[in-house]
Amino acid sequence: MTDLVIRPLVAGEENLFESMPDPLPQLRQVSYADGIAGGGYRPENTWVALRAGRVIGRAAWLLPPGAVGAPWLERFDLDAEPEVGAALLRAAHEALGGPHRYYAAMPAHWRRRPEVLAVVEAPMAAARLAGLVERGERVRLSWTGTPLPTTSGRYTFRSAADAAEINAMVARISEPDVLTGKEIALAVGGVDLATDPLAWLNGPTEAWRIATDAGEPVGLVGTAGDACYPLIAYLGLLDEAVRGELLAEVVRVLATGGAREVLADVDAHRVVVLAELERTGFRRLRSRVLFEPAAGTPSGSVVTPG
Repeated sequence: MTDLVIRPLVAGEENLFESMPDPLPQLRQVSYADGIAGGGYRPENTWVALRAGRVIGRAAWLLPPGAVGAPWLERFDLDAEPEVGAALLRAAHEALGGPHRYYAAMPAHWRRRPEVLAVVEAPMAAARLAGLVERGERVRLSWTGTPLPTTSGRYTFRSAADAAEINAMVARISEPDVLTGKEIALAVGGVDLATDPLAWLNGPTEAWRIATDAGEPVGLVGTAGDACYPLIAYLGLLDEAVRGELLAEVVRVLATGGAREVLADVDAHRVVVLAELERTGFRRLRSRVLFEPAAGTPSGSVVTPG
């Protein structure tokens, strides 16, 4: 590591971060410049590794304005051996009060793409050397106008009556199929989207859709089309047989309202849910692999995104 310099940025050095070519330009990500302008990225939470004045590693921790939690590692790129990346992370962790979660963004189907593996293996190895442990993966999918499957007519769909009905159904659903934006909900608002979605999705309750079978509620879906961009924020089932038709229903409602794209995030291990989304016309956009501090590793985080 001869002549290696590791340090945080100072105000006005945004171009130094950007001087490193983007190793995965196919990923849809908020640019560093836009993140600085929006207040989520800050120079003191951004670190670089330089060799002979050239950026060979960069790491940026993100914390949206008003967030109740700690920053998480959102951008980490490495054009050097994993040991350099680990040294960069350790130096930053010491300054940040301990390691925090790292969300490693990957293009869709990254494990089957040798050219992507060649890029991501070094930073992932560096994260492990710095005391972070891989804990899971979430997949983002997008529907962009593909014809929707026909429905059987078995189920009826209606608006939720009120917040009490939504909360009663949420309490009965142990593991929702789709939770889009749960990381931001927890980091910014301290809200668990799986158990208390209305604390984050504060639009009209009548926008929530309930699927019924012979009058009995069997599925619930909430969107966030007015809050940011059209997405399925919450989808949970009491009967798995309704999954495909409830997905088609919520996309149809959003498309009728003008949506040209609908997003959905799903845990990668939910293969049945992923298959149904793809049958509905969704296509994978990217994955995010979660790394967390190893057990027993001190962390400055009180509430972090998950």
